[in-house]
Amino acid sequence: MMVEKTSHSFLQGDITLPLIRFTIPLALALIVQALYGAVDMVIVGQLGSTADVAAVGTGSLIIQAMVAVISGLSMGITVRLGYCIGAGDRLGAGQTLGGMVRLFSVICVLMTILMIGFAPRIAGWMSTPPEAFDQTVAYMTICSAGTVLIVVYNAIAAIFRGLGDSKSPLIFVMISCLLNIGADLFFVGILKMGAAGAAYATVISQAVSVVFSIFYIRRVGLPFRFSLRHIRYSGNAVGKILKIGLPVASQDLLNYFSFMILASIVNSLGLLASAAMGIEGKVFSFFILVPVSFMSALSTFVAQNIGARQEKRAIRALHRGMAIAFAMGMISFCLAFFFGEFLAGLFEKNPESVYAASRLLKGAAFEHLLYPFVFCLLGYFNGKALTTFVMIQGAVCAFLVRVPLAWYLSRTGNEDLFWVGMALSLSALVSLILCVSYFFRKNGFRKYTLLYRYRQFTRLFEKKGIS
Repeated sequence: MMVEKTSHSFLQGDITLPLIRFTIPLALALIVQALYGAVDMVIVGQLGSTADVAAVGTGSLIIQAMVAVISGLSMGITVRLGYCIGAGDRLGAGQTLGGMVRLFSVICVLMTILMIGFAPRIAGWMSTPPEAFDQTVAYMTICSAGTVLIVVYNAIAAIFRGLGDSKSPLIFVMISCLLNIGADLFFVGILKMGAAGAAYATVISQAVSVVFSIFYIRRVGLPFRFSLRHIRYSGNAVGKILKIGLPVASQDLLNYFSFMILASIVNSLGLLASAAMGIEGKVFSFFILVPVSFMSALSTFVAQNIGARQEKRAIRALHRGMAIAFAMGMISFCLAFFFGEFLAGLFEKNPESVYAASRLLKGAAFEHLLYPFVFCLLGYFNGKALTTFVMIQGAVCAFLVRVPLAWYLSRTGNEDLFWVGMALSLSALVSLILCVSYFFRKNGFRKYTLLYRYRQFTRLFEKKGIS
């Protein structure tokens, strides 16, 4: 009943409060997920060695790429389910879940085999420093063994988000994070297992969270019928999920792949640069939370309103989301630009690594002023199932801007990582230009000119008899 009430508030009445109420649990869940990785880095950095920090930084980037693929595909579930809820299509909602079960079962098996089998080769492709190579492979292998847990969690979270419930996934991830902290202290602090201990802590905490989420969804139930019959006759649903989710997953994968190349470039500069890159990645994962939260929230909000044929309401939600996300982005920019050394010092005790990371954070700080607009627009495009563009713009920014610039700047003979960070900021600028251009192309630039607005107001006054 609560799910239906939330969905109903998306389709009529006020926009800002329902959007914020839905976004806050999403942001909190992402904060907890970021803490998940940050706790590993902090505990390993304080209780382990610099090699362990580099291993967790590099290994977690690989695991995050795998999670990004699963999360991208789950966007197909969220958007498709949201569309069915907005249109009142309960049979389609049940078939969407059936398609999810069929699709994710295959993905789970394939990813587990590939990630475990190719862990050493991937670490080699990443130009992992020799001092951290064995730790990186161990971290990746252990985390990859828990692929099924990552798949199940993302699937269940996607279901709740599609229904308009962002609070339940927050509960699941909070349980996992609290367990992860305790397990990290045990495996890394007491048993002195370094990066491998952090990986064991992650897998165990995920397992407990997934078991809880399965029992929770069985207890709460769904606002539509779902049975084995929906799985058997879900062939069309699989195609619809892939049509929406595959471009998003491809974009996320290409994005992370570009960051792997970027990490490889930075790793070639030495152990300190490698550790700095890992630290910057953890800080970025916190600062990007608000834009990503609004992207997820708008994907559901827009999908339900498109299903209900309310295009103008979806655009108004986009505008509200961008305004709020930009206000938070200003705070992130100030912290990264002016307090980089303090932030880096939370993750590492080596002063040279801290300084290198602070320079990287300073150069990348400008992206926090741009990504609030980019991610809100991407959420709007996802909700309208315009995910092919999402994939294309991600590929362009990653491989025609971010990677070439980072490679060039790292080869100028200047070891200051500030310029590598600037490559990240310039990539965000190109992404914004592409997204804004595409938005105007799909909705018409004329509607957003001052002359058009003036004519709208004058016609309104004429109708009311005002001269």
